[in-house]
Amino acid sequence: MTAVLSETRTLTYAEAVREALGQAMEADDRVFLLGEDVGVYGGAFGVTGDLVHRFGEERIRDTPISELGIVGAAVGAALAGMRPVVEIQFSDFTAQAMDQIVNQAAKIHFMLGGAATVPMVLRAPSGSGTGAAAQHSQSLEAWFAHVPGLKVVMPATPADAKALLLAAIDDPNPVIVLEHKLLYKQSGPVPEDATPARLGEAAVRRTGTDVTIVATGVMVSRSLEAADRLAQLGIQASVVDPRTLKPLDSKTIVDSVIGTGRALLVQEAPKTAGFMAEIAATIGESTAFGYLRAPIARLCGLDVPIPYAPQLERAVVPQVDDIVREAEELVRKW
Repeated sequence: MTAVLSETRTLTYAEAVREALGQAMEADDRVFLLGEDVGVYGGAFGVTGDLVHRFGEERIRDTPISELGIVGAAVGAALAGMRPVVEIQFSDFTAQAMDQIVNQAAKIHFMLGGAATVPMVLRAPSGSGTGAAAQHSQSLEAWFAHVPGLKVVMPATPADAKALLLAAIDDPNPVIVLEHKLLYKQSGPVPEDATPARLGEAAVRRTGTDVTIVATGVMVSRSLEAADRLAQLGIQASVVDPRTLKPLDSKTIVDSVIGTGRALLVQEAPKTAGFMAEIAATIGESTAFGYLRAPIARLCGLDVPIPYAPQLERAVVPQVDDIVREAEELVRKW
């Protein structure tokens, strides 16, 4: 007999997110969306699309321009038994809602001794590359990863955009889902009957023997492109995508570094106090330390606000050429 395989289509990242939202809303009447322009307009980046026509304005709720109020309403709804999914137009605007995110959503379960949960998802477009300048282009994952009680997800592929969002909606805890703006139009295979992923499981996107590149968000695809070019130089790179920062799958990262003896950690966010510093510490405190043949290297954005000018915007965050250069130097020098 021939095995029947799940049909896999090619979807854009944005389509995969929208499909996950629709699937979750069909499966559970408690799931609803709220945010600025998520209804008829379809979302700032077109992600929510026609969901308002499918589910109506009661479940696709356009809100006033008040991030603090939006997240506060979602926290209250979650405490009352609903499963709200918040869309913040730009991740930068979470700064307006940090009291509700950090002091309420993240802490209520603990402060009430486990008697209440906050099953809230907050989706936010992050990162640079669209010419949106300093107040609309930041990578703030380290803010949220630092807060006990929050889970943090950074899908890098359309398939993960769907599977990880479904997992986030199913989770009884508040989950921050950071979607890189440059990924929305990228296409990839997405199984039609995709099931929720397990939060806390990294993905090894490519295996190699000379260096492990750990990358998040849009840097995953750039690292894979860099790995292809490194292979032409005789350097075989592994590429590990953590997928979730909290909980972090440290074992997969450590095992890869043990196998290669070198680690290049790539993020778009500025270097100082960025999440890759946490991964560097994780490697340094693990059994991988004894296998290192070179110092742990970090390739990060510069410690500057994101410029508006396109050439400057590209210059302050790692590009494929930068990853190739740093990885080659790490291998050749050590």
